[in-house]
Amino acid sequence: MARGRPYNRAIVTAQKWATKLHAAVYRTTGGRIGGRMLNSPVLLLITTGRKTGKQRSTPLLYLEDGGGYAIAASNGGTSGHPAWWLNLEADPEAKVEIGGKKIRVRAEKAMGEERRRLWERLAGMYPAYEGYQRRTDRKIPIVHLRIVD
Repeated sequence: MARGRPYNRAIVTAQKWATKLHAAVYRTTGGRIGGRMLNSPVLLLITTGRKTGKQRSTPLLYLEDGGGYAIAASNGGTSGHPAWWLNLEADPEAKVEIGGKKIRVRAEKAMGEERRRLWERLAGMYPAYEGYQRRTDRKIPIVHLRIVD
């Protein structure tokens, strides 16, 4: 079994409802509330559920990079990947909502030098990512969301 802090059912349920509430408040206020967290910018990532086909919105910290956005699939350092990353692996076409603006993107897993560079920037923005990586055996994926015209 992979090392990583497990979440019990109560934490998973609370996290699910907190995510829904955050996304609703973000969307209602155009990002004026919920658009920053821990002094970092927040976007809403909108993916298609790989099992349900339903649209799923997840608030995530991000960095602008090369005309796109970089995000970390940290899942708080747990042993498993976040559902949104599994959804993107199944269907990399997605949308982000920043403020009130929706933007079509295509997800690509950052590799090699690009991953190293983005990890350094993301961990600089949100140092807890380093602790998350130390807690888990999995290499936290860094995802580059490239804007689709």
